[in-house]
Amino acid sequence: MGQIKNIIFDLGGVIYDIRYQNVEEAFLKYGINDIKDFYSKDFQTEEMDLFEKGLISPAEYRDYIRSLCGIALTDAQVDDIVNAILIDVPRERVELLLQLKKNYGVYLFSNTNQINYDCFTKRLKEKYGFDVFKECFHAAYFSHFMHCRKPSPEGFERIVTEQHLERDATVFIDDIEKNLEGARSAGLHGIHLSHGTVVDLFSNGVLKSQL
Repeated sequence: MGQIKNIIFDLGGVIYDIRYQNVEEAFLKYGINDIKDFYSKDFQTEEMDLFEKGLISPAEYRDYIRSLCGIALTDAQVDDIVNAILIDVPRERVELLLQLKKNYGVYLFSNTNQINYDCFTKRLKEKYGFDVFKECFHAAYFSHFMHCRKPSPEGFERIVTEQHLERDATVFIDDIEKNLEGARSAGLHGIHLSHGTVVDLFSNGVLKSQL
């Protein structure tokens, strides 16, 4: 691996702890017994895909969830289901990002949606007292604002272009292997976080050799 100058992080499963089983358990409360046919870490329906691209509104997505349940859930109940996946960002990861920002270009590229975004930005600001995404990253990119999502190379190409990044000096870190394909198609390096935490990839604020 040559000298890495820029690091693009995934959010969920890398920076932000998430738990997919929480969503399944939340659906169970409302009578949906098996969500694996339409939602998992590795699969989601077209409606969920469109929501993460910002191509359908939160209101439309809530109606979609209500149609799955066959129950007149309130907006707040639907949001509770959608946000059940979110756990927390441990302080050591925020401290790591702030340290890395002194030596690297630090960026974020997340597949997310407006409901999750509204929830986790509020939670993190309340916990840390500042905007984590402005303070810890030079720029943060979210799929529902970009109208594209990983693993498509389109999002990576946009980040590279807008931030004037050297492709061979940029690495993308994600916990889902297929998302790395888009990064590599755009000429970036990729690291699969398959075990441990993102903190384990660094020593004294420097990326360990992973490629």
